Amino acid sequence: MTILFEPQRRDAQQLAVLLGSDVHVASSTAELGGLLRQYPGEMLVVLGTGVGLETALAVAAEYRVSRPAMGVVLVRDRLDVGLLGEAIRSGVREVVAAGDPAGLLAACARSLDVSRQMAPTSVRAPGEAQFDARIITVFAAKGGCGKTTLATNIAVALAAGGARRVGLIDLDLAFGDVAIMLQLVPERSIADAVGLGDQLDESAVRALITPYGPGLDTLLAPAGPAEAERVTQGLVADILRIARGMFDYLVVDTPPQFTDHVMTALDSSHVHVLATTPDIPSLKNLRIALDTFDLLDLPKENRVVVLNRADAKVGLTASDIERVIRVPIMAHVPSSRDVSVSINRGVPIMVDNPQHPVSKAIRDFALGRLTGPTVGEPPLRGLRALLNRGR
Repeated sequence: MTILFEPQRRDAQQLAVLLGSDVHVASSTAELGGLLRQYPGEMLVVLGTGVGLETALAVAAEYRVSRPAMGVVLVRDRLDVGLLGEAIRSGVREVVAAGDPAGLLAACARSLDVSRQMAPTSVRAPGEAQFDARIITVFAAKGGCGKTTLATNIAVALAAGGARRVGLIDLDLAFGDVAIMLQLVPERSIADAVGLGDQLDESAVRALITPYGPGLDTLLAPAGPAEAERVTQGLVADILRIARGMFDYLVVDTPPQFTDHVMTALDSSHVHVLATTPDIPSLKNLRIALDTFDLLDLPKENRVVVLNRADAKVGLTASDIERVIRVPIMAHVPSSRDVSVSINRGVPIMVDNPQHPVSKAIRDFALGRLTGPTVGEPPLRGLRALLNRGR
């Protein structure tokens, strides 16, 4: 069932027809409250364009606290960034443009899916987190190593068509490519969480998510560097902490730099995937990165090195490479022009061709090396702990 709050009778009739037969319509906040008391298990409320913005935000804020599993979908005549920010802060789960019936139905379906995941079950203790994600941060010390390609395909492999809940976070805040790799429109991003403060909770994070496919959701990077500057290290830490309770796995894509945001992700991660390619500059930078990991006391047992374009004929053997970087290579991903084609199409090769040799190599690596139970919070030690205490 769905509850529709729309004071204008004609608009209410049109929306009710669109939403289906099992719809109860309220024309005032009093009627809305009465319906919600009558149906305490209701999980979806749609607020039409006839509901004033101030009233709509007040409704969302009220039920965000008293009924957190219930989703509020807001329909507006005009959308802008300011409106989206206000709506998210108030607890609205989805904002849809009037005149977009397909968008409204999709938003309602997504909201109901979220509500079903948040609803208590008989095997879940009150207040107990439904998930305890294993956090996997993908890092490369040099650009051009295929890091984002690796991260997106690892996320697809772990999701396995919906068998697991996977979150993919683009932490390359200034120049993130996850959206374009997956052909997603970044209507919401991590920057929309700026200013939420104490209101940043699971509902707020879910409102920022852009779904990709079965089992896989994304939290995209801001549209430009100016917005990225507003994202603080503390905000990243809070988002990772909250998102950990929402997924089985979190895959974090990062820029090729040791920024505060990257350090926060590395601190929070159970696995560090280090991508490189068989060329001297990349291997030199990887060796420096490994030394930096040692300086920061990041656990050696959490590191896995992936050699991308491993079969390229460049005069370096696998033993030559391991001798340079002084650690074993855990996965060899072959080179193929099909990867570039899949990138240009905006379809990960794991989706486009699951049986491709590149897909098989990434899937074997993801399921063989990256799966497993979480082991609690990664400990802070040595210089890394001192730096965090200083902050």
